[in-house]
Amino acid sequence: MKFRLPQYAYIIGSRGNVKDHVRRMLVEQHEVDRSVFKAVTTDKTVPLEHRLQVQRLFETEVPRDSAANRVVNRCVLTGRARGVHRFARLSRIMIRQLAHQGFLPGWSKASW
Repeated sequence: MKFRLPQYAYIIGSRGNVKDHVRRMLVEQHEVDRSVFKAVTTDKTVPLEHRLQVQRLFETEVPRDSAANRVVNRCVLTGRARGVHRFARLSRIMIRQLAHQGFLPGWSKASW
């Protein structure tokens, strides 16, 4: 029997997941630019006027979503941003539902 997830077609590909994917791509694209701008703006040997010019250029040229701290781990099924387990990329609610249905091998409901 093949492993199949339940059909949640109305949820998969939610706007939050798409937006987060775009942010991840922007972080990769602008990683070098950010590190260069950061190095120049924090270098004390460069005159203050030039550092301020570089900082203004950085603020206008590099998109805000290219910052790594704007990336959010989201559930791949629901798009939920809170309570997401890193190893499974599923929210706690979806892990519980899938474990109850038997779709996650080795997971069972705790009872005592």
